[in-house]
Amino acid sequence: MSFFILAIILLSSGILQIDHIALKPSNILEGKYIWTFLTSMFMHSPTTFFHIFANMISLIFIGGFIEKLIGRKRYFWFYMVAGLFAGIFYVLIEPSGPFAVGASGAIFGVAGLMAVLTPNLPLYVMFIPIPIKAKYAIPGLLIVLWLISATGGIPIGNTAHLGGLITGLAYGAYIRYKFPNKTRILSRHFS
Repeated sequence: MSFFILAIILLSSGILQIDHIALKPSNILEGKYIWTFLTSMFMHSPTTFFHIFANMISLIFIGGFIEKLIGRKRYFWFYMVAGLFAGIFYVLIEPSGPFAVGASGAIFGVAGLMAVLTPNLPLYVMFIPIPIKAKYAIPGLLIVLWLISATGGIPIGNTAHLGGLITGLAYGAYIRYKFPNKTRILSRHFS
């Protein structure tokens, strides 16, 4: 809790600026604040409670499940790499884009990994009372977020989400190739 109070004091005093934490493509392309690829994953907008709420709920359920499947250390490194690639993808696709914050890119990476390892796992997506297979629910959620941001003017980092998802799908394909028997059993068990 004291970390958050310190961050608020530093941000409001001007000692620490948003540029130092949030990912901004123009800063990266100028060679400034490279560390924001990582720090932006741990920052959320204070004006959108639902964003951090949805991220944390997803992280608890999807992240906890994937951590049990691949192990704590591998999960940690995959999560960090997925967030990093989500940021890189965002910078490359939207070089003049606004600040980006949040864990959603990394979480979409974890979700993409789940869609490959357990494609038929039934999921309950927020507020939908019927189960949807992971292989449909995860890309479907990305499409819904894209539509919401396109029609509602809500700033959603869809490019970062897509970058994270691609990372998860690629890593899932690698794991399936490297451990075909284990992933076949896993996929069959969770269908």
